[in-house]
Amino acid sequence: MKKVWVLLSIILVLVAGLATTGYVSATPSADFHQINDDVFDSWEICRTRAFGEDGFYQLSETTFRPVIVFESLGENAALAYSLGQQIASKYTDRLQRAEAIFRFVQDRVNYTPDIDQFDYEEFALNADELATAIDQNGVGYGDCEDSAVLLAVMYKGAGYRSAIVIGSSHTAALVYLPDYKKATAVFELEGESGWVWAEATGKKNPLGWVSNKFINVEMAAYEIGEEAITLVKPSVTPSVAVAQAGGGTSSRPFSFISVIGFLWLMSMFRRRKRRRRVR
Repeated sequence: MKKVWVLLSIILVLVAGLATTGYVSATPSADFHQINDDVFDSWEICRTRAFGEDGFYQLSETTFRPVIVFESLGENAALAYSLGQQIASKYTDRLQRAEAIFRFVQDRVNYTPDIDQFDYEEFALNADELATAIDQNGVGYGDCEDSAVLLAVMYKGAGYRSAIVIGSSHTAALVYLPDYKKATAVFELEGESGWVWAEATGKKNPLGWVSNKFINVEMAAYEIGEEAITLVKPSVTPSVAVAQAGGGTSSRPFSFISVIGFLWLMSMFRRRKRRRRVR
């Protein structure tokens, strides 16, 4: 019975913000349903699990594909993408525009662990669900993947290239800004330098700030675009994102394959932990 009430509370929280907006059709919030211990949306993407062919990041031992991002792009683009367009219309300077988008998410999303908000160890929101909460209430609540997904979609709406990157127990967004000089480190993705780390979970960290533990370390990255929301195991090895600070030599102590494998194992562990908790 507790599981049913948790699912209903999730639906009510998300639908409340959607009730008075014109973007309802682009989000699956009203169609959440539970299968065993997991919650799925109308695209049959699991919101309570990052790993597996139906997980929101389609994470496996060797690769990942952030499929949840595609729920807010292309024919599904709605409020989050529109917010990026709106900010773009206010800033003609490309770098100021990028900073404005970052500040928007940083100021309006309060970091909240999933277990505190949804009573699940893991629960991912798509960009439009988080954007709708912000639109209706002035503030939204989410953790690192929620902010990263919203940032990635808004940057696409504002005309930027963006990506999702995963490191040890963390995820963030990357935005392609080769002329941005304020970043503490610049990432190289597929041999192309100029990618800037965007992590809005900290209220004081500026765009381009990155923790030292993610510098000179290989991480898996996925540049996002309009893709089908399909339940498949990614067949392409993810891109490698590496940043160097101060022109130093990259030591790369861990391969990105090791990072993905670690995250996959951690996801398995967290899922089992949640099962024990809710029973």
